[in-house]
Amino acid sequence: MRVISFSADGLIDAEKAGFFDWLATHDADVVCIQDIRCSEYDLRKDAFFPREYNAYFFDNVNDSSQEGVAIYTKQLPKAIMTGLGFGDFDMEGRYIQADFGTVSIGALLAPYSAPNDSGAQAKKNEFYQLLVNHLEKVTHKRREFIICGNWRIAHKAQDVEFTERRSKLPGFLAEERQWIDEITEIGYIDAFREVNSDSDEYTFWPGGKIGVDGMRTDFQLVSKGLQYNVDYGAIYKSKTFSTHAPVIMDYDVEL
Repeated sequence: MRVISFSADGLIDAEKAGFFDWLATHDADVVCIQDIRCSEYDLRKDAFFPREYNAYFFDNVNDSSQEGVAIYTKQLPKAIMTGLGFGDFDMEGRYIQADFGTVSIGALLAPYSAPNDSGAQAKKNEFYQLLVNHLEKVTHKRREFIICGNWRIAHKAQDVEFTERRSKLPGFLAEERQWIDEITEIGYIDAFREVNSDSDEYTFWPGGKIGVDGMRTDFQLVSKGLQYNVDYGAIYKSKTFSTHAPVIMDYDVEL
């Protein structure tokens, strides 16, 4: 099973940059897209609805030009879940999940926090506290999870090009990295790091230019039962569709 995750910086702009043409050549079973910045009703072109996929969208209720997530699945899911029961965060369109037999696959978009914005940082911390609590609860369910996130946090030093400078900025603050520590302590695993330990594998370039000030803030966290089912992982950097690169993961899993 191939799962591709991608943070779009706006799905309409990503399509203009060739994302769906690229996607058509990569045979993904599930595609998780974050930061779509539109509603389904804004998508007028057939390109947004490839024939081989079932497409599901969850946009920001109050302003569809901000946030929003989507999931594309070749196999018809048994259920689609929108939101995590997080109140105002759900209204912003931050999570959508497709449930299959014993596996659930979700697209997650964490809140953004700018430098010196204590209110946004507090909101981000609140989201992560709720998320940790949620993940602790669902670990008791008899199913496995693949959560494809734009986490807006780089976890380890090897996930950041300029460690010292970034450690003073949102996205690599010690308090933020602790949230990912807590999620991994619950039993979730960074799937990409199961198959690739290189230190120059970045998915996000804040300035928009690949190769300059990179961070790995986009990754797929999987529940412990899938740790040894990770077959392959890659970050596509040959062409840009947004300030984020698509993450391609293959799993030895049947839906």
